[in-house]
Parts: sequence; structure tokens; C-alpha cells
Amino acid sequence: MHIQGRTLVVTGGAKGIGHALALDFATRGANLALIDVNRAELDAAVALVEAKGVRARGYVANVAVETEVVATFDAIVRDFERLDGLVNNAGIVRDGLLVKVKDGQIVGKMSLAQWQAVIDVNLTGVFLCGREAAERMIRAGNGGVIVNISSVSRAGNAGQSNYSAAKAGVASMAVVWAKELARYGIRTGAIAPGFTRTSLLDNMKPEMLEKMLVPVPLKRLGEAAEIAQAAAFIFENDFFTGRCIDLDGGLRL
Repeated sequence: MHIQGRTLVVTGGAKGIGHALALDFATRGANLALIDVNRAELDAAVALVEAKGVRARGYVANVAVETEVVATFDAIVRDFERLDGLVNNAGIVRDGLLVKVKDGQIVGKMSLAQWQAVIDVNLTGVFLCGREAAERMIRAGNGGVIVNISSVSRAGNAGQSNYSAAKAGVASMAVVWAKELARYGIRTGAIAPGFTRTSLLDNMKPEMLEKMLVPVPLKRLGEAAEIAQAAAFIFENDFFTGRCIDLDGGLRL
């Protein structure tokens, strides 16, 4: 797919990796529909994308709420008169041990609320957005591309039962969707980033960051722009579908 002139949707597009994706796509000439929960951050992100000389609009929606997702994708198709691609990037973390033990005594455990919050946004949200995007792509008959942002944690990371399960799930859904949607000209893929520089990590204490990078062979954080480059590869390579790109500096959990 040639990105120029296409309409691409990015969830969680107001900041971090999602915003980097939007800016990269805009530089390549795509029009952007950004979905996020914060109107002020969305407006700021849209302004920066529009400065690249393309059309952009922001949509406030919770990707875990079905009615909001359906209404948002209806609005996107109405506003842009087409839908060519989706990056399922929106996600949250609510880390915690399955069972926390101190001095031989159980002192805590991951709550159902912690589990459900992450599953709702990181897994159900990807399902809902992917489903609604695919439906509209099929109706339009022009094909399309859907990319799910997974994580190195899909292999299983201590303290992240919820997050690891969700990120393994979105990578698997990309495989399923590739098999189901190819007949309609829709390709899919996933990207599994490792530790990537975001505002959250920028605020981390240097000693904690140094410890985090010990198992990373390249000894540095990934950059959001590098995730965007991988996404652009999936969009532009018409023989890519149903696979996950590990972009983790060689890290293996």
C-alpha cells in the first residue's frame, strides 16, 4: 500500500508511540484520524500532524466501550470518506505480582480490577477497533491494513500477568485476521516493541533505567520513531501479513 493520500487511524494517538506513528505517517503523506481519551492532548497532537500538510482529526473515545468505538469509526468514515489502515496502539499497564509474598506470608495479589482494566483496553479494545475497521474496509472494497502493537512482554514478563496475556493475544489476533481477511485484500501484522523511550521512562531514575537495560544486547532504549518505521514497513510491503516484528534491541525475556 502506498501511504500517501490514505486515511489511517491510530488509537492512543495523542502521545508516546501513537503520536510518533501519526507524525511518521503524516510525513509520508497520509491523512490521520487519532483516537484517544484526552481532548486537550488530542487537539495538540492533531495540530502537529496538520503542520505536516495533511488532514487530521481527533476523536475522543474509550476503545474498550463498544458503542463509542462503533460511533467513532462511523464518524471517521463520514469525515474522511474512506478508511485504509488502522494501528491498534492504545494501551495501559496495571502491573502486579499474581501473588505477593513477604517473609513467607502472602501480603497481596493481583486484583480482578487490575486484570480486567488491562484486558479491557489492551485486548478487547484491539478486538473492537479491528472488527469495526475490517467491516468498513470490506464494505468499501478497497482493502486495507491493520497493525496491532504487541510487546516483548507477550513472551511472559514477571509482574505482568494481565499485560503479557493481552499482548500475546493481540499478536495472535493478527495471525487470525490475516487468514480471515486476506480474501478482502486486507493485510494484518503486529509489532512487539521492547523498552521504548516514552515520557514514562524519561522520568525514571537513572539507576533504574540502567538496570532495565542490562539484558538488552544493544544497551539502549528503542525510539518511538523506530516503531513507526516498522509500522510503515508493514503498510508498504504488500507481501507482509499475519506476522509479528520483534523490535526489542535483542532482548529476550
